[in-house]
Amino acid sequence: MRQTLHVVVMGVSGCGKSTVAVGLRDSFGLSFAEGDDYHPEENVEKMRAGQPLTDDDRWPWLSAVADWTRRAREQGESTVLACSALKRSYRDVLRQADPETFFVHLHGDLEMLKSRMDAREHFMPLSLLQSQFDTLEMLGADEQGVLVDVTPPRDEVMRAAESAVRARLA
Repeated sequence: MRQTLHVVVMGVSGCGKSTVAVGLRDSFGLSFAEGDDYHPEENVEKMRAGQPLTDDDRWPWLSAVADWTRRAREQGESTVLACSALKRSYRDVLRQADPETFFVHLHGDLEMLKSRMDAREHFMPLSLLQSQFDTLEMLGADEQGVLVDVTPPRDEVMRAAESAVRARLA
């Protein structure tokens, strides 16, 4: 049995990262962080203006969320983080906090996620969703994680995520 567990719920905007991460927090007693809260104001303003973030914009943000995980790990806390983690290189930064980080990749098709995003309030405009899909690198076979389809109802998605984390704990 591992001492701590660190889960990143990842995917493009609108896939339900925060909802699933909060559900995992509640189900397993994990400390939760919303990755968006760690973006510097310049990143938020850039996204609000409809400009996709560059890798240079993302590195300090990813380091900040990895630092949060590292601090929790050092204190013996298990965590769940809602974070897009679109590229393998971004996930590599997050794994620096714990090489055993487990990724729950929420995935759905562009049109379905557009309709979800259209129905919510967030600083990320709908116009940037395609750029996230263009940036997205699916989990590699050698990355620890699971792909969860977000097309079914929310409770089914949650059960799939919980099942994967439960198996990880075994």
